[in-house]
Amino acid sequence: MSSDIYVQAQMLIRKPVEDVFEAFINPEITTKFWFTKSTGKLEEGKTITWEWEMYNVKSDVLVHEIIPNQLIKTEWGDPAVNADYEFTAMEKGTLVIIKSYGFSQTGEDLLKIINDNTGGFTTVLDGCKAYLEHGIKLNLIEDKFPAK
Repeated sequence: MSSDIYVQAQMLIRKPVEDVFEAFINPEITTKFWFTKSTGKLEEGKTITWEWEMYNVKSDVLVHEIIPNQLIKTEWGDPAVNADYEFTAMEKGTLVIIKSYGFSQTGEDLLKIINDNTGGFTTVLDGCKAYLEHGIKLNLIEDKFPAK
């Protein structure tokens, strides 16, 4: 296991920390910039299923810990990895840091998953920023891998 290797993406979102945190735990908001369906709101100790209908993909998300307006610790994917979402209130808004770690891959497979995670989480943060700050649904996830 490549436990010392992690991916980190971050973005300042110019909204209060309560609003940004809510956007990540409440699927009514998250579906505007990330997945298309969810079996429920993120709650500590629960497993929720996220779905990307346009790709016919689902993922179970185990929520390990929630500290309101500060931290969401999850495990998801196949093979499963950890993804932590950190929220820090700042003068101009909220800094969101997504850190993904616990990769089981090695060599070229590890490089590919690092690249996919970095790009994916950056796209999520970009979409969240556009939606929360400007009310614009950019369809970034849907358009990242368009059907032919």
